[in-house]
Amino acid sequence: MGIPVRRRNDRQGGAPFDLRRTAFGFALLALVLAGGGLALRAAWRSAGRHPAVAVLLAVLVLVVAFVVLRRRRRARRVAETVTDAAYGIVDAGLAELDAAEEARAEAREEARARDRAAPPEAAEPVDHAELDPYAFEEAVAALCRRDGCADAEVVGGAGDLGADVLATTPDGRRLVVQCKRYGPGNRAGSQELQRFGGTCYAVHEADVALVVSTGGFTEPALDYAEQCAILCYGPEELAAWNEGAAPPPWEAAVAVAAEQDARLSGP
Repeated sequence: MGIPVRRRNDRQGGAPFDLRRTAFGFALLALVLAGGGLALRAAWRSAGRHPAVAVLLAVLVLVVAFVVLRRRRRARRVAETVTDAAYGIVDAGLAELDAAEEARAEAREEARARDRAAPPEAAEPVDHAELDPYAFEEAVAALCRRDGCADAEVVGGAGDLGADVLATTPDGRRLVVQCKRYGPGNRAGSQELQRFGGTCYAVHEADVALVVSTGGFTEPALDYAEQCAILCYGPEELAAWNEGAAPPPWEAAVAVAAEQDARLSGP
């Protein structure tokens, strides 16, 4: 014998739960109850002072209750119509807000895409050796920001442990820069590079380590930098970077790493 299956009554199936509509319904109910409570309170105080008003109020309440009970179905339909209309107004307003927010997000994304696509503007030639040490650090940080490191900032000072500029490259790598503002006859030596090499990776967690020197570098310093994958920018490299004639150092670091990998994997 087959087991009878109870069919679902489509009329009993409720609409899917909508948090915004439900919250609005509770808020509307709270306003109605608050307004009705204030009105009843005022009417009660008036009835206490005037007995005739109390009798009239009681009769009015009975009449209203009778009418509501007699016409509850019609009242329910009216209430549903009013509620749906209110929900429609709220939904339309929320849809407009969502559309406006999406439009603003698209506009911001388009602006960022234009900024990424636009080539960096070449700066006028600057004699970085004529700048004081702090101005030189600020100039290097400005170059980093110009080429896409929006968070580049000068952090040099007492206890900087070799880092003068910290930044995040456009592809998400951590850039650590040490700035040496020297004269033409004073080149950065291997001891200075070794001190920087001891902190740039272990302390500052650099992905790209860069030393910029207006006086250039000694040969031992360049040899040590190559062993430790530290980029060295002398006055010529710095001038080319400043004028837009050479790619930013972090892009050059990618090319250097590729060359090192090719040498290691070669026959």
